[in-house]
Amino acid sequence: MTSAVNKKRRKPLGTATVMALGFLAIIALGTILLTLPISSAEGKLTSPLTALFTAVSATCVTGLVVVETGLYWSLFGKIVIITLIQIGGLGFMTMAVLLSIIIRRRLSPRDRVLVAASYGITDFGGINVLVKRILLGTLCIEGAGALLLSIRFIPEFGFSKGLGYGVFHSISAFCNAGFDILGNGNSMGAYAKDPLVSITLMLLVLLGGIGFPVWNEFIGHKKRQKFSAYTKFVLILSAIYVVGGALVVALLEWNNPATLGEMSFGAKVLNSFFQSVTWRTAGFTAVDNAALNEETKLFGLFWMFSGGASASTAGGVKIATIGVIMLAAYSVAVGKSEINFMRRRIPFDVMMRALSLVVIQLILTVAATIICTVACGGMDVEGIDILYEIVSAGATVGLTAGLTPLLPPSALIVIIFMMYFGRVGILTVTFSLLGKAVRGSSSISYPDANILIG
Repeated sequence: MTSAVNKKRRKPLGTATVMALGFLAIIALGTILLTLPISSAEGKLTSPLTALFTAVSATCVTGLVVVETGLYWSLFGKIVIITLIQIGGLGFMTMAVLLSIIIRRRLSPRDRVLVAASYGITDFGGINVLVKRILLGTLCIEGAGALLLSIRFIPEFGFSKGLGYGVFHSISAFCNAGFDILGNGNSMGAYAKDPLVSITLMLLVLLGGIGFPVWNEFIGHKKRQKFSAYTKFVLILSAIYVVGGALVVALLEWNNPATLGEMSFGAKVLNSFFQSVTWRTAGFTAVDNAALNEETKLFGLFWMFSGGASASTAGGVKIATIGVIMLAAYSVAVGKSEINFMRRRIPFDVMMRALSLVVIQLILTVAATIICTVACGGMDVEGIDILYEIVSAGATVGLTAGLTPLLPPSALIVIIFMMYFGRVGILTVTFSLLGKAVRGSSSISYPDANILIG
């Protein structure tokens, strides 16, 4: 009896628990470091709520802030923030594997399961190769992005500062974080008409947002070998989201003097694409999101809610999730009994998982919006702006209608929760749903219920 109890106590933590606790540990350490006087530019203690909010936003690669990153934080504080962004973007399990490789520690079978779960893959054998590819690819892409951005920043800010700006914003863009340290209060607004900066940031965001499984397939692709249906699905959906979003932004904002209206034709096209890409959880702004037309904000809510690809640095419920639901809706509309994509059948349980994820996120979004609306009862704010902040936080986007720094502490705590759940909770739910059936699940089959729909 005693042996059985001890064995039960020694049962290892589940994958979801390890993921959640790992992110909490990183956030806790980041909060402590950002509270210290050495982290602020004025050399004073930072309030715990401000430090916590910043640490969560950085670790969860969101980008929402309550203080201006470039002005408030010291060099040490900025290094802490960009380190949290890099860890949060790649995932702490990736960093753990990197440490194991450095100290030449052999990965246990459990470690391999945890890493595989964090990337949504089932092949445990090639974990070391996969992680090395991810780290090498990340280094190359972020390095190239830093060099391109430095071409613009070094002449403007000097060599050391310009290079530092290039590195920081390259990592922030690739990790879809949206943090900037320019200190101008309007993110990338000063470079809205600069093709070099805008296009570089867009490419970094897109490369970080297509997902590491897609990366791995491209790197390991052999001649005459066909890409998987998932990779094709992600690439097609990514193109639709980027081009479709740009067209809608251009259509709705073309003559808005507060956003695109005063720009040249080329700048309007550039910023339409930039807004479409940054809506996909990137968080950088070239035009003032608070000045967007109401209909544009409403459209942006869906783009932010969708996010990027699974197992990537992006957030949201993921474009493949939305894509599966759309295919299911199309199949029902035309009377098909199966969901197909490129001569491949999408299993019914995949559709149910996708629908479940969307419903869970919608419930959280509605609940958080109601709580924040009550908390902001004495403020003169628009409901659409509160919803914009909540969706941005839950999808780890980081775009703001200018409301976040003005929110009361209770509302900020709700935003913190949404950012954490957006980065960790939805992943946890995904892993749970994508995993094997729960042990001990009932084998009883009940009669069908006749439920009227529509």
